[in-house]
Amino acid sequence: MKKTKSRIYVCHTFYHVFVSILKEMKVQRETPSCDYQRADIALSSISTDFENLGERLNRTGIFHEVFALDEKREDFFPELAKYRANYSNVLKHLINRMIFTKKLAKCEIPYMARIDFSAYEDIYVFCDSDPIGYYLNYRHIYYHAVEDGLDCLKNLDDAYVANSSHFKLKTWLSRRNVIFVMNGWGKYCLDMEINDRSVVPTDCPRFVEAPRKPLEAALTVEQKRLMIQAFIEDADALMAQLKPSYAGEEFACFLTEPHPVDEEARKKVCLDVIAQYCKGYRVLIKPHPRDMIDYGALCPDAVVLRGRFPVEVLNFFEGLKIKRAVSIVTTAMNSMDFVEEKINLGASFWDAYEEPEKHAYNKKAGLTLANG
Repeated sequence: MKKTKSRIYVCHTFYHVFVSILKEMKVQRETPSCDYQRADIALSSISTDFENLGERLNRTGIFHEVFALDEKREDFFPELAKYRANYSNVLKHLINRMIFTKKLAKCEIPYMARIDFSAYEDIYVFCDSDPIGYYLNYRHIYYHAVEDGLDCLKNLDDAYVANSSHFKLKTWLSRRNVIFVMNGWGKYCLDMEINDRSVVPTDCPRFVEAPRKPLEAALTVEQKRLMIQAFIEDADALMAQLKPSYAGEEFACFLTEPHPVDEEARKKVCLDVIAQYCKGYRVLIKPHPRDMIDYGALCPDAVVLRGRFPVEVLNFFEGLKIKRAVSIVTTAMNSMDFVEEKINLGASFWDAYEEPEKHAYNKKAGLTLANG
């Protein structure tokens, strides 16, 4: 079939959209204007409420078309549950998984049909572990996988963690489209873009190192303006929040996470981090886009940054300075050029709030580069 469209980016989080814009702006800079064809972007609702991001993206004109993708979780189809039962018998388990791989893709067809993926020359998929990965492999459509979060495989190499038992057998079957394994192991996955190969505890022959920071550094003034316009509803109001209330006032920023899953434990983490690492500073809280706790009510003396956006966007605000930033495992902090001191506490910080096996994924699976 003749390819009639250039590219499409399939996104499941705000960060995915941020990286998609970086990638698309690179294409724009490097392509003669007479040859440049804008890409499309699809915002999947399976795990993120993008609110009015699609409307803002349309106003920027960065993409040709912005699609809403209505992927469905597997539990939306109750008939699939019997194929997800965990059996100690390896053969029985694999047969069920073979059936599940095809049936899930078939169930997704009515919800994917709005987009003709076969018409695109290049498809970039963040989180191909979601149904889109099953669907594209089932339809025999080639695509590029892209790392879910910045260096996220350092803490959760989910292809291995989810398939650590008989990993070589499962990836062999996946490369033959018998079952599906994410992150570069699917038959129709051409490659898997990662930011830094050195921090990934496993290897896949389709890993391609594509650092994010050079993409940021290369943005033009106009491209930075469009990036802010895409993510920030009211840039002036945001900067007002970040303005010192008196000369010499310094800020400490805590970057929250959608973990631990238990909301009360997550609140306790926030309060303890602020007490231990933000004392003496004016406290900023940057909620993770998927963390829906009301931090304004929890920490009434703190400045809670309004709006759901990737923290990397703050790099494009001239003159912004923050003395200290603290995170648990959020690698986005490493990209915050406006921060003087960065403290990453590591996943072991959560040990006091929940059982370690709930967050030490790589260590539990026996990987050598395990969680801190």
